[in-house]
Amino acid sequence: MRILAIETTCDETGASVLENKTIKSNIIFSQVALHKKYSGVVPELASRAHMENISLVISEALKKAKLLPGKRRKFPRFDAVAFSRGPGLPGALLVGRVAAETMAKFCGAALIGVNNLEGHFLSPMINRKKIEDRFKYPLLGLVVSGGHTELWLSKSAGKYNLLGSTRDDAAGEAFDKVAKLINLGYPGGPVIEQWAQKGSRDLKFPRPFMEGNFEFSFSGLKTAVAYYLRDNCRRELSAREKADICFSFQNAVTDTLVYKTLFAMEKTGVYSVSAGGGVMANAFLKERLLRAVLSRGGKVYFCDKKYASDNAAMIAVAAWMRLQNGRFRSNIDIAPRLKIESWQ
Repeated sequence: MRILAIETTCDETGASVLENKTIKSNIIFSQVALHKKYSGVVPELASRAHMENISLVISEALKKAKLLPGKRRKFPRFDAVAFSRGPGLPGALLVGRVAAETMAKFCGAALIGVNNLEGHFLSPMINRKKIEDRFKYPLLGLVVSGGHTELWLSKSAGKYNLLGSTRDDAAGEAFDKVAKLINLGYPGGPVIEQWAQKGSRDLKFPRPFMEGNFEFSFSGLKTAVAYYLRDNCRRELSAREKADICFSFQNAVTDTLVYKTLFAMEKTGVYSVSAGGGVMANAFLKERLLRAVLSRGGKVYFCDKKYASDNAAMIAVAAWMRLQNGRFRSNIDIAPRLKIESWQ
């Protein structure tokens, strides 16, 4: 089975080739440098960048997979061409869909629209470029990214139920906003993690546990940081102060995510967890979550760091799951506000 996958939900242009359960290529063009001066993604600029780079990224993915057509090589055949149909930026999603439609016609392949969030959920199945069908259902899903923080329950492949999501800021969004508050740059996740390693004093920021449900809320935590800066820092922050703020903020986010995951385990009786999304690249969060789940006799699946942020390899895996179950047809309309969806 050979799949070409395309990812353009936000600010990464990605293309990947999956063949016989092996990731042959996974090319990503990041727009971080473009959006850095705005401390966040500018949708119109993101869409333009996708249009400028999508053909180059696809060509590079084919080249690395040794499938790029030439004088002596015919255009490659694929079983399917997959793309992220949502959630994401409307203009960016449209670029991905048009590119996928074009490639599907050239390759004589089925066109499959994939939920980006399902890609994050399934990304831990990739181990050293190989798909390992290692999930044991039922399975909880913790998806933590720049735009989403959600808990899922999956009873079998393709069957998903949303337990809870963020009511305001996602965890990754909160990282970006706090980094902006203390002038650390963009994106906020990696830089806050680096500074947090130098911190030691916990400033006791609130933990938005929201007792009794599976929902998240990080807007208040971000505001607590802003109030701390207003009330305690009337001059330029020292390196020690920045480190302690990052240390405390990271602790608060981690405590919240771990608490909610353990609560979901307790209430559902499901003790296996798939953890995906860009924020799961945070080593401190991964260690704390792993220890907490193992202490309850559970198991947690993490994706490799290079598959944590948006990438086309995870989209290829999501398409592969559908094809394995005979689901060659899917909705191909873009859906900027797409929610969790079952296909079984």
